[in-house]
Amino acid sequence: MPGPLDGVRVLDLTSVVMGPYATQVLADFGADVVKVESPEGDIMRYAWPFRSKGMGHIFLNANRNKRGIVLDLKQAAGREACLALAKRADVLVYNIRPQAMARLKLGYEDVKAVNPRIIYVGAFGYSQNGPYAAKAAYDDLIQGAAGLPWLAREAGADAPRYTPVIIADRSVGLHVANAVSAALYAREKTGKGQRVDVPMFESLLQSVLGEHLGGYTFLPQVGEGGYRRMLTEYRRPYQTRDGYVCALIYNDKHWKAFFELVGRGEMAADPRFASAEGRSQDFDAVYSFVAEEMHKRTTGEWLAALEQADIPVQRMNSLEDILNDPHLAAIGYFREVEHPTEGTLRSMKVPSEWSETPPEVRRHAPRLGEHTREVLREAGYSDAQIEALAKSGAARL
Repeated sequence: MPGPLDGVRVLDLTSVVMGPYATQVLADFGADVVKVESPEGDIMRYAWPFRSKGMGHIFLNANRNKRGIVLDLKQAAGREACLALAKRADVLVYNIRPQAMARLKLGYEDVKAVNPRIIYVGAFGYSQNGPYAAKAAYDDLIQGAAGLPWLAREAGADAPRYTPVIIADRSVGLHVANAVSAALYAREKTGKGQRVDVPMFESLLQSVLGEHLGGYTFLPQVGEGGYRRMLTEYRRPYQTRDGYVCALIYNDKHWKAFFELVGRGEMAADPRFASAEGRSQDFDAVYSFVAEEMHKRTTGEWLAALEQADIPVQRMNSLEDILNDPHLAAIGYFREVEHPTEGTLRSMKVPSEWSETPPEVRRHAPRLGEHTREVLREAGYSDAQIEALAKSGAARL
């Protein structure tokens, strides 16, 4: 069956992680995504490890289900070819600064002139209505601006550090995919295209401040900023006698069961532990108590005991553990796919599950310029015109 976005054409002018991840979500949902790269290619093509130069692992995991072409947008002929593609597209997504798009003469008004119904989506660092509008932005910088390294230090790290996941790019990439879907729905109702800006800083703050705005939520202020449960140094996997376990003793029922499990039933009457309100006022005491108890048994013993007591618990997986996880094996999360140049690859399935229009993996991540000829033909270019573009360096076949 075709995916839920079958029939939607997306012109993808993105690179690195945020934009490609967003457009991969759209491609997984069935959209025909055409990825436009410079002659040098997306920089993530060259992130080690890889089997073939230009087909790095991060690129492969952010660009499946797309067709790939090469255009030099700094050349007039490359720009004209891009506009020819935009004329047929439903959506254009880019993730360089709007000022750079304007210099390329591919700003919203330029694209709207050839396709008034286009959904023109920009994903970049900061709102264009503030003083940071022209600032460059990368995941590390946006993590810093949103306070994540500071929060890590507040939570007990020896020094500020970035989250070891490209969290800004990937979380904001989901905002981009959501914005595209909503804009397409709005166009179905109104018939009108529009420009949509998705700034990284402001989007990531939605996740960070959802809990850490804390007492600043109230005017005048009530209490301090930050969610203390997240900031206590004891909120970490608990060390057992032979490893670690991830447990969350969360509600009153869980706590009563835990006290019984460790032979401390009387603690259910302790005001620090008896209610959610009491626990929220001293998470250091709450979690340090659990940490002390966890040292007394092995990981296996705790997993069995906590599951028996219906207390939420999970193993702390390594990357290798994830590859061998029995649940993921049962649902076929990892699949072996054959790439024409890279051989057998491990691919992750689309995580959502649909009863009527299931997304699926249809295409391998494209080689640089793999579909240039095919896509330009669809845009109305003759073989002679395509050869001329390639000869001039405005395209690569």
